[in-house]
Amino acid sequence: MTTSRTRSAPAKPRIGGRRRRWPLAVGAVLALVAGGAVWRRRTHPLLLLRAEVEIDAGPDEVWQVLADLPAYAEWNPYVVRSTGDLRVGATLTNVHEFRSGQRTFTPTVLAVEPGRELRWMARLPVPGIFAGEHSFVITPIAPGRVRLVQEETFRGVAVPIMRGWLHSQALPAFEELNAALQERVETLYPRP
Repeated sequence: MTTSRTRSAPAKPRIGGRRRRWPLAVGAVLALVAGGAVWRRRTHPLLLLRAEVEIDAGPDEVWQVLADLPAYAEWNPYVVRSTGDLRVGATLTNVHEFRSGQRTFTPTVLAVEPGRELRWMARLPVPGIFAGEHSFVITPIAPGRVRLVQEETFRGVAVPIMRGWLHSQALPAFEELNAALQERVETLYPRP
């Protein structure tokens, strides 16, 4: 008598379900991180850099120098070239000089108030990664004397990584720009 045994193939472990779960888990984690980054970016500036200087001039005289973008190459050690229109919504092309080299930014103009404020925003193409809102605010403090405050608020998930570089490169550049602006204005518009 012949007996035949049928062998059944060993059961394959069911890993298809596990394979489908990991993309969902990764997607959920990424969604939480992105959502947190967007919330934090909108509600909390991650870094604020500020430099100020007092200038012996009126607000309109300071504005004349600040708004003369083609002349930046003559006096500005930080924004060494700037082109574009100073009107809200326009895009500027600014070439910045840092100790580590030049970088080109294309900020959007947010505010143009002659004698008072110039403000723009530059950001990376991918939202939430890195953005900087830069402003120059001119405030009269006495007849023929103003305070210029230059500051930039940085937001985005890359700011903590770049914090050291921003402090060592951008803040000294702000201070150098302020000193050069003061010298330029006081040379062009000397007080009697």
